[in-house]
Amino acid sequence: MSSTTAETSAPVSEQRPKTPRARRRGENTLVGSLASHGVLLVASVIALFPIAWLVYLSLGPDTDDYLHPGGIWDKMTFDNYTFVLQHTQFFDWLKSSLIVTLGTTAIGVLIAATTGYAVSRMRFPGYKKFMWVLLVTQMFPVAVLMVPMYQILSDLQLIDNYFGLILVYCTTVIPYSAWLLKGYFDTIPFEIDEAGRVDGLTPFGTFFRLILPLAKPGLAVAAFYNFLTAFSEVAFASTFMLSDDKYTLAVGLQSFVSEHDAQRNLMAATAVLIAIPAAVFFYLVQKNLVTGLTAGGTKG
Repeated sequence: MSSTTAETSAPVSEQRPKTPRARRRGENTLVGSLASHGVLLVASVIALFPIAWLVYLSLGPDTDDYLHPGGIWDKMTFDNYTFVLQHTQFFDWLKSSLIVTLGTTAIGVLIAATTGYAVSRMRFPGYKKFMWVLLVTQMFPVAVLMVPMYQILSDLQLIDNYFGLILVYCTTVIPYSAWLLKGYFDTIPFEIDEAGRVDGLTPFGTFFRLILPLAKPGLAVAAFYNFLTAFSEVAFASTFMLSDDKYTLAVGLQSFVSEHDAQRNLMAATAVLIAIPAAVFFYLVQKNLVTGLTAGGTKG
């Protein structure tokens, strides 16, 4: 009997070498992620440390606590805030700051919006040179403008007057705000203006009813810039406002500094209180602030 042996060949599994997984675009390695988080942490500490230090000093009872910060922990108090609110003219300063700041913001945004819209949509002779002239006005230092502005306000009898200070601030904020809003209006399609004219709207009607609602992010950025400029300015306010009860908050803060002494604990408490209105205004406009900051620079 013949036997046949079937040769069974075991299947050889071809083992292909595994190719490394391609890293997707934007995907970070562990080392890169740790490094980026470390950089962000350091940047956050650098940004937040002055604020924490200011609040920390505002709770110290002595003027020299900034020299010995470790001694504040056992004797923290809110007496500095009580003293500022009850024994200084803080509320007069706050009233003056709100009048000047809100007036500057409203007038400045309105004039800057109409100027930026006119340059964006209308092609009148010299419109490009006009925008450059606005930009050149921002190059003069405050010291150069102080004397002629004082003379003009004195002739108009607007020294120690809220409206006079508002006019001065408007001359400083309108040029930049007009440039900013012109760039934002350039991103709004011109067909919207044509649709307004087809519907029978006047140029002013088109501007106020169609364009301004679409330009809310840009208006928010301009308003925030105008607000901070008027709210924190010191040189013009200390020169043109002579009465103590008409000082703005930024000028009133200087009252804690004398020739031979500085009440740093009271200054810190006042600075914390001053930051509250700015923080509230930022909270109100933050929804449109980021969009306006990025969109205005995409064209124009």
